[in-house]
Amino acid sequence: MALEIPEVKPDCRHYRGYKPCGFRETCDGCPHYSPEGRRILILKLAAAGDVVRTTPLLRPLREREAPCHVTWLTDPFSVDLLRQTSTIDRLLAWSAETCMILEAEAFDLLINFEKEPRALALAKRVPARRKLGFGPAPNGALHVFNRESVYALRLGLSDELKFRVNQKTYPEIVFEMIGLQYKGEEYEIAPSPEARSYAADFARRHGLDGSAPVVGVNTGCGDVFQTKQWTYEGLAGLIRLLRERGDCRVMLLGGPREVELNRRLMAEAGDGVVDSRCDNSIAEFVGLVDLCDVVVAADTMALHIAIGLKKQLVAYFGPTCDQEVGLFGRGEKIVTEFPCSPCYLTTCPKERTCMMALAPETVAEAVGRRLAALRATH
Repeated sequence: MALEIPEVKPDCRHYRGYKPCGFRETCDGCPHYSPEGRRILILKLAAAGDVVRTTPLLRPLREREAPCHVTWLTDPFSVDLLRQTSTIDRLLAWSAETCMILEAEAFDLLINFEKEPRALALAKRVPARRKLGFGPAPNGALHVFNRESVYALRLGLSDELKFRVNQKTYPEIVFEMIGLQYKGEEYEIAPSPEARSYAADFARRHGLDGSAPVVGVNTGCGDVFQTKQWTYEGLAGLIRLLRERGDCRVMLLGGPREVELNRRLMAEAGDGVVDSRCDNSIAEFVGLVDLCDVVVAADTMALHIAIGLKKQLVAYFGPTCDQEVGLFGRGEKIVTEFPCSPCYLTTCPKERTCMMALAPETVAEAVGRRLAALRATH
């Protein structure tokens, strides 16, 4: 007797294969059948801030390629930054197993925004009808798949172009790489329900009841470009000036690298400053940033999270390019005016650095203007 095989539609976005999809146990005549359409793979692994500021392209890309199914591969650290992004159908964390799975699939479009050798190698190996963005030359060196990505490649090859000539923001550059026109689309990021609950409990425990706006001061800068780190004296001076205003609450933000720094700042600041701790998960950190009304930060992940959460911003820049960061009309930039900046150096040989020249009074005045802008909108 021949085995009767039921109709199966593995191209349906609800199909699981190894368990029921939740609608029907067979595909025959299912009213919920939703074909994936064009299969798109996006490779953007790191850094976390750059992952966030790549998200504006998702909606325009989906409109251009509709109907489509978007898979985004990123580093494990950045997964929780993208988990609430509804325009991603499948979010994957980088691992050897994940790469092996992707190499066995086929895509209509692969987009690689990553310059790292591991991403270049994977972009070459995954089958796709079209490939855009960065790709490997025959010897494995960094090159591009399409002409529209040449400008992004040149930015890494010419300091004059990147530091002096270029006026395009990061989203403009990645839009150009895939042949889309940037129309001011914003970052797509949101706290998870669990993160909102965590932040609400934190606010209750620390008396953040909405009676005064919260100014979040992100004290760190990550471990790659430590030249972005503001001095202890600058941070302590800013906190003192904000406390003297008396019209806001100050909350310190940071990660594992800022444990000792924030401990010292809290010891000097005394009462009136809230320590958000440095051991939060990335999801919890997003929730804590969402508690803030104004965020002060260097060119860091925290800045881009705050931009995505539509906070009032004071962003300060020294060794990196401020023109690549757009604040969407909700903040202001403070750029230290040194002849040698931007430089993108990981260490600075100078006795007096650009970040030493950043005066706390300048930052505090900018925070005052942001608080005034906040009051004007309420």
